[in-house]
Amino acid sequence: MRKLISIPCFALLTGCAILGCSRGPARVQQPTIDAAASGARALEAYDTNRDGTIAGGELDASPALKSALERLDANHDGGVSADEIAARVNAWKAMRTGLASIRCHLTLDGKPLSGATVTLEPEPFLGDHVKRATAQSNQFGDVAPTVADADKPDSSLPGGVHFGLYTVTISKQAGGKELLPARYAAKPGLGLEVSYDEPGIRDNNLAFKLTTAE
Repeated sequence: MRKLISIPCFALLTGCAILGCSRGPARVQQPTIDAAASGARALEAYDTNRDGTIAGGELDASPALKSALERLDANHDGGVSADEIAARVNAWKAMRTGLASIRCHLTLDGKPLSGATVTLEPEPFLGDHVKRATAQSNQFGDVAPTVADADKPDSSLPGGVHFGLYTVTISKQAGGKELLPARYAAKPGLGLEVSYDEPGIRDNNLAFKLTTAE
């Protein structure tokens, strides 16, 4: 069994934590997200029966919402309302973090998955300011997705991911052929909420355990 090295799963990228207090940097701002508009857009996209809640089979169309249901569903009715999504967005804002540095571990049938590209695609209903993050896993299956340099406040800053709801795709190709099952490599893919209280991030054990069998 590979011995895991303890690495903090996320780091605050705000204010002097990034550039050093002596330089007096401005705080790295969070991406702008309109909480109420995000909730309304989510229902427009996924509430197909127009009952005011994304629930049941509707959640299958959004792995991101489904993965975060426990934290989104404040009234425990099994679904997600526009107000609950707005409340979650406001919870991220209260955490006052511009970028979070996260690491995860990939396995395929119990073995480390190297050379796989992990892409975190933000839910469109969050708006244009939450950016895609991506990276490739190393020989041990470890990967640290990050936004592109162009999407950082300063390209010299360390990488990281915006708080938000993401569709996660994991792809590994050889000779133009996809080696991983389509349920991982293409949408709808997997889901992830990037936030301090997401259990895998909070406990520093974020992992995607892929299998070749259904």
